[in-house]
Amino acid sequence: MTRTAPATAGPAARVAATGTGAAARVAAADWAGAAAELDAHGCALTPRLLDPDACRSIAALYDETELFRKTVDMARHRFGSGQYRYFGPDLPRPVAELRAALYPALLPIARDWAARLGRPAPWPDSLDEWLDRCRAGGQSQSSQILLRYEAGDWNALHRDLFGDLVFPLQVVIGLDVHGDDYTGGEFLLVEQRPRAQSRGTVTVLPQGHGLVFTTRDRPVRSARGWSAAPVRHGVSTVRSGLRRSLGLVFHLA
Repeated sequence: MTRTAPATAGPAARVAATGTGAAARVAAADWAGAAAELDAHGCALTPRLLDPDACRSIAALYDETELFRKTVDMARHRFGSGQYRYFGPDLPRPVAELRAALYPALLPIARDWAARLGRPAPWPDSLDEWLDRCRAGGQSQSSQILLRYEAGDWNALHRDLFGDLVFPLQVVIGLDVHGDDYTGGEFLLVEQRPRAQSRGTVTVLPQGHGLVFTTRDRPVRSARGWSAAPVRHGVSTVRSGLRRSLGLVFHLA
């Protein structure tokens, strides 16, 4: 029997009571196809991982400040304009489930990239073991992010690097409907090509879908074999409405 939370429960209780079914959706995704998209474009959209109700419930967690360890005012730090919050160590169940389900799906791609670039692949089969290694290396804080942009807000190009231990892929999930809830606010990737001009990629995040992209750099073919192309990401200016997204990073801060 499926249990439901009382009508008066807050967003965290409602999400915890109903679940999201995200793990099954992750398992059913075409990850070979995603790997090919990453090779061709540097990013790959997943099928829907969260239904609209789950998206709204997760977005509403933003107001439950006790769930978060830190709030960042982007304009204050000259990161752009807008606000985001880092979850605390006790992640809400759907966020923890998504991260745990996505890690083994992305791990073969991460290892393949490392092999092409002649780099070590320090990521074990288990996410928990990888997170333990992060903690042993001095990275112990949660890096899962809930982002909120209003009209006029934007995010400067950057990388989510918090220490020496880095997982090379991360995922952002759109929580609102582009064109209905907000306009503008496209996801941006800028890739520095070897001995060439930079290449930009623009993606609209469909509600509930994830976008997989590189954390730092990725392998691209060159005349000398494989080269590492540095990549940064950001968000274009939101022209109207409210844009919220969930950022899943697989290393600790």
